[in-house]
Amino acid sequence: MSSIYDNIEQPILPELQHYLKQAYRADFCVGYFNLRGWRQIDADIERFEGSGGQVCRLLVGMYRLPKEELRQALAIGVEPERIDQGQAIRLQALMAQEFREQLTYGAPSAADEEGLQRLRSQLFAHKLQVKLFLRHPLHAKLYLIYRRDRATPIIGYVGSSNLTFSGLRSQGELNVEVVDRDDTSKLEQWFEERWDDRFCLDITEQLAEIIDESWAGRSLKPYLVYLKMAYHLSQEARDGLSQYRAPSSFGLLPFQEAAVQIAAHHVSKRNGVIIGDVVGLGKTLVGTAIAHLCEEDYGTSTLIICPKNLEKMWQGYIDRYGLRGKVVPISRAIQELPNVPARFRLVLIDESHNLRNKESKRYQAIKDYIEQSSSRCILLTATPYNKTYLDLSAQLQLFLRPDADLGIKPEAYIRSIGGEMQFRRRHSTSPVRSLLAFEQSPEPEDWQQLMSRYMVRRTRSFIKNTYARQDGERYYLEFADGRRSYFPIRRPQTVRFTIGEPQSDPYARLYADRVVDIINALNLPRYGLGNYVLEVKSKKVKVKSEESEQLLPFDFSLLTLTEEERKILENLSHAGQRLMGFCRTNLFKRLESSGAAFIQSLERHILRNYVYLHAIAHDLPLPIGTQDAALLDEVGNDEEVDSLLSQDWESSEETTEAVDEEDIDPQQSFTQRAAEIYRLYRDQYPRRFKWIRANLFRPELQQHLQQDAAALIGILQLAGSWNPVEDGKLVALVDLLQQQHPTDKVLIFTQFADTARYLATALQAQGITQIGLATGQSTDPTALAWRFSPISNEKSIPAAEQLRVLVATDVLSEGQNLQDCAIILNYDLPWAIIRLIQRAGRVDRIGQQADEILCYSFLPAEGVERLINLRGRLRDRLNENQEVVGTDEAFFEDEQAREMLLNLYNERSGVLDEADEGEVDLTSEALQIWQSAIDANPALKGMIEKLPDVVYSTREHESTVSDPEGVLLYLRTDSGTDALAWVDKDGNSVTQSQMRILRMARCSIDTPTLPRHPQHHELVTRGAELIAEQTKTVAGTLGNKRSAAARTYDRLMAYTQRIRETTPLLAMGTEWENRSRAIEEINQHPLKQNAIARLNRELKAGISDEQLAKLVTFLREHDALCVINPEERQDGARIICSMGLFRG
Repeated sequence: MSSIYDNIEQPILPELQHYLKQAYRADFCVGYFNLRGWRQIDADIERFEGSGGQVCRLLVGMYRLPKEELRQALAIGVEPERIDQGQAIRLQALMAQEFREQLTYGAPSAADEEGLQRLRSQLFAHKLQVKLFLRHPLHAKLYLIYRRDRATPIIGYVGSSNLTFSGLRSQGELNVEVVDRDDTSKLEQWFEERWDDRFCLDITEQLAEIIDESWAGRSLKPYLVYLKMAYHLSQEARDGLSQYRAPSSFGLLPFQEAAVQIAAHHVSKRNGVIIGDVVGLGKTLVGTAIAHLCEEDYGTSTLIICPKNLEKMWQGYIDRYGLRGKVVPISRAIQELPNVPARFRLVLIDESHNLRNKESKRYQAIKDYIEQSSSRCILLTATPYNKTYLDLSAQLQLFLRPDADLGIKPEAYIRSIGGEMQFRRRHSTSPVRSLLAFEQSPEPEDWQQLMSRYMVRRTRSFIKNTYARQDGERYYLEFADGRRSYFPIRRPQTVRFTIGEPQSDPYARLYADRVVDIINALNLPRYGLGNYVLEVKSKKVKVKSEESEQLLPFDFSLLTLTEEERKILENLSHAGQRLMGFCRTNLFKRLESSGAAFIQSLERHILRNYVYLHAIAHDLPLPIGTQDAALLDEVGNDEEVDSLLSQDWESSEETTEAVDEEDIDPQQSFTQRAAEIYRLYRDQYPRRFKWIRANLFRPELQQHLQQDAAALIGILQLAGSWNPVEDGKLVALVDLLQQQHPTDKVLIFTQFADTARYLATALQAQGITQIGLATGQSTDPTALAWRFSPISNEKSIPAAEQLRVLVATDVLSEGQNLQDCAIILNYDLPWAIIRLIQRAGRVDRIGQQADEILCYSFLPAEGVERLINLRGRLRDRLNENQEVVGTDEAFFEDEQAREMLLNLYNERSGVLDEADEGEVDLTSEALQIWQSAIDANPALKGMIEKLPDVVYSTREHESTVSDPEGVLLYLRTDSGTDALAWVDKDGNSVTQSQMRILRMARCSIDTPTLPRHPQHHELVTRGAELIAEQTKTVAGTLGNKRSAAARTYDRLMAYTQRIRETTPLLAMGTEWENRSRAIEEINQHPLKQNAIARLNRELKAGISDEQLAKLVTFLREHDALCVINPEERQDGARIICSMGLFRG
């Protein structure tokens, strides 16, 4: 009686191995051949001679998947395929490709590698010959073993086992042994007929080559693995380069062309892109070129939304490059966009970082237009995010729904909290592949991944290092017509001004400790009105068994309020702390900027306080200006808060003289003027304010207004009149312009319009001509930029009309070409360090011809300690009061700010260069690595493209604590996301920074290859598991904590844990295994509707844990628990390549 082998009670593999040891040849026919599975029997085949018929012949028969075969069999009106030689050759190529892909699945191992190398050797030695049977699908499984045995020369096995791990060992199969001579003879004849069939094609050598080219074949240079990483990481960028051509009429530099092509791909594929190149790299021209491409491809028109001061510039670009466009100033978006027709299917937003606040009316107006018009978006900004990644998210949400499926997940954050299940539990309302999910992540790696899909960002140093050529010691970019644009050196210079004695120097009097103390002690009640709303005694309450009274906020329902008053009172506290911090900081900034600007601030502040005091004294309503803190974030104003909250007609240039005259009482003067201004508010400009009754506020409001006004009047009296002739800082500026740079163009920056106006007037009084003034109030800043820098703006301006000196606030710094000038002067120092670097970038732009940019900064001759101490005292005060300021204020970073000031004072080289490490988007960096490599050696392109997945190499690496030995791994997760990992020798993650890992892989074409480390494959597997397991895609979701799935899962997890701890003997067996599978399915798949209803009923009725466990097991056994689609099963993560880093 024949033996039966089912791989459960009787495995077939030991039988095959036993008889193969006695064999001299063998014939196998299988439907599927697993190359790695060959190592189960390769030792026995190795004994075959490989000639004279003493070989193993393997016939592989099935080339069509069962699902495909069924579909073709049942297809209506489709004739069965007839095989011919051409089709057979095509099928052979397809099967060869399947064998190649087979070696890219799963993780590598040393055993697999050695087994595949033995298989390769046997194929080359012809000990194993492999053919594909292609006449028709062949499902037969036959194993014939030939022995020199007179009784049973041939032993056969017929059944279901393929030549795979599972087919020979672990999977349930059914095979029967055949030893009868007649039967085995017939089987031998059957095999020979198919082996000799004209449509049975030999692939022996092809299989050997496939193994040879795979990760298990010959060793690779580390440089090739490095390039393979760059190749795959730059996929999106390369798609853009191949699909789009930048218009030649724009005269773009190569790095600008790349940005246009990549960004156009993003716009087409994802509806939007952020161009985040740093200042001076030509974002305006790049944005225009992208718009031009989109208009040609999609037949669209372009709506350009930009700051008011760039409106004329953008109109010039529309006219010059023939865009079908319209420009709307961002400040007019609320008023104009509702009337703009929805025909603009492309919206370009310049300086899009001004739209960080999703709650502002301006943001909503722009977003509404984009949604209603179904517009694609191009966003231009050098600072896509400031202090928080939410800035970036807000901009992306202009063209992306926050809950839209992005196809990627915040995987670093998901790993950090223990996997996707934990994410869903914590953030049940945030789809895991959405912007909402990314907003939960603080991990830079996640945002780098997101930015690589939606942003093109390059830095000056990146362009210099990767695109520039070298001419001696200078780097340059070359235009298509041969013109060169050099990269100048930014050279910091210090202008030192002396602060004298208080008796003779007004600056000394203003920098006195007494002035700092007064500012720190201000109550600033107008900016914290919410703190003064009436409170009322409540009824008596019991506290610690004693009678006491407690002050509670006033219940507005007890008063008769208008709806407007109610809204005002409810909103007063929203911006109070923000405005108080901003105001106090602003006073200190203006003190640093110029004495004249500081005195003007004090006068305005005092006057507004007296306006309130006038209203309170006469029982009149208080005029409340805007309390919208978003104003402080979005505009980047060069006017102070009081100026913003007041009106031009309120400002009084003559107030300095008015309070300085000894015969006029300052309080009387301010009282009289306040009464006049209040009448103007009430009679002529009532709609510019919100009005609220003064009797809704506590008496302390009046008291604190008076205290602050008196304190500030004291400072005015201490300072005395401000005389420009005695202004040491101004005198130093005049000397610089008249003596050191009498003919050079000079760009003077200040933070404040008041300082800019003061300087322009004072310099003209000193005989300096051809001066321009550009502030946020300038009607045409673009015209001023053209007059100051006509060459870079390609304007023909008569010499007499050109400007030599331009005094400007930072408002001018956005987007203008000013590179005819190579000297900038920081009359005051922004407290946000990045602003200093950005100012230098206004003249250090493409087209700059100078060898160096001189960057002057004004600092006290005595040193910077006084400034540092002043800022520190302010910081302490803000922290004490829990006052906050705008996100642009980076002065809290004490050491960084201190170091910056000291470096400026000491004129340290490089202090004004971008601190841009890691800021380049990963895709651009990878593209440049790839492009530079194939430009230098074109043959590399085909070589890398043909490299299969899972390949590896090893290079020498000197380890440190921060950069240990280990393995770099490139993995593609089952959700299609690419991820780099770095695992040390102990299997721990070193870093999740994709940029750092890519840079760690960097090597040259001459880098030698080291032998594979014994731990290499083990560490690759560990790295893959770290990523794949923790980012495993979950088909269903437990939903919120009150859902049937979540409650059932939580209870059963706790119940099973309790069983394991108390009665571990019960935690085993078939019943326990079925229960565990049911719990896991609840976690991974959605419940069926009937299961939800049943579980909700039982949970409400108080079902016990034991009964609940039995119920879910019963439902699962009857296929009534979860919705499970077998076709949803993932293939798992795929290893692209890896690089070992070990000592030689």
